[in-house]
Amino acid sequence: MAAPAAVYFFAFGVIPLLGVLYLSFTTWDGIGAIKFTGLTSWKAELTDPGLPHSLWVTFEIMILSWLVQTPISILLGVFTASFKRYRALLAVLYFIPLLLSGVAISITFKALLDPNFGLGAGFGIDALKQDWLGQPRLAMATLIFVVSWQWIPFHSLIYQGAVRQIPGSLYEASQIDGAGRMRQFFSITLPQIKYTIITSSTLMVVGSLTFFDLIYVLTGGGPGDSTRALALEMYQKGFMANLMGPASCIAVILVLLGVILAQLLRRLGGRGDESMMEGV
Repeated sequence: MAAPAAVYFFAFGVIPLLGVLYLSFTTWDGIGAIKFTGLTSWKAELTDPGLPHSLWVTFEIMILSWLVQTPISILLGVFTASFKRYRALLAVLYFIPLLLSGVAISITFKALLDPNFGLGAGFGIDALKQDWLGQPRLAMATLIFVVSWQWIPFHSLIYQGAVRQIPGSLYEASQIDGAGRMRQFFSITLPQIKYTIITSSTLMVVGSLTFFDLIYVLTGGGPGDSTRALALEMYQKGFMANLMGPASCIAVILVLLGVILAQLLRRLGGRGDESMMEGV
């Protein structure tokens, strides 16, 4: 029964990955003949002064987006899990941003935040009349806001499902002992959704490595190179500079980073077979 999925994964996952790994040891402009040149592309990429900066920007986006998305997603998930009457409606509303493409979202926010024709100018709000995408710190903050706006609903639904699986008897027993809502949240809810937090964090962290469309359309890596993440640099080198070898090296680096970070988060969550009751 697993054979179709295994064939699909091998055809569209393993084979392309092996192809990219091979290209990282070649010199190719994307059109002409592929020439095997050993470690030439790797040496050129690893000595490129722009690589550490792109790595830093990538980790900055990863950390900031996680810090923003995780607490808000948990709170929204807990909130919606307790409102049975409007749960379905809220779930539909929360899912709407996920139906939109990153390009459409970027174009929309770029227009809304335009200091001359956006919301600030339209409603006469001076606080919004800023060059949001023209200053490094504001551009990064705007990028994190847009990323969070798109993905918080998805993670909220994950946490909502996790909270609904927590036995109600735990909360009833805590109420008998005199525990309030805050005490229940920190002593029952958070420990019980520990593995959900690990899963959600893994999706956030690994997903942030591949942010391309939002950055490309929203900031183009600017101003300067303040938002030029690894995925964008890979595109620029591969399809704009026609350096497929170094671009493939960046792709391999992204894969390795994703695997390492996923394993670190897995170890953080523990390897045991604890049940949902492990937080009691």
